[in-house]
Amino acid sequence: MARRRGIMSDRFKEEIAKELGFYETVQKEGWGAIRSRDAGNMVKRAIEKAQQQMSE
Repeated sequence: MARRRGIMSDRFKEEIAKELGFYETVQKEGWGAIRSRDAGNMVKRAIEKAQQQMSE
């Protein structure tokens, strides 16, 4: 079964996780260990960055 490729690159996700302060959890336990709230905030921040980039 083919694995679905994510929309955000790992590098971009790591950058956002660092900004939001939970990258250490990702390093220690993986993406599955982050809280739902953190995942939601990560998506929100990614959208904000995309909108900002489009307006420039």
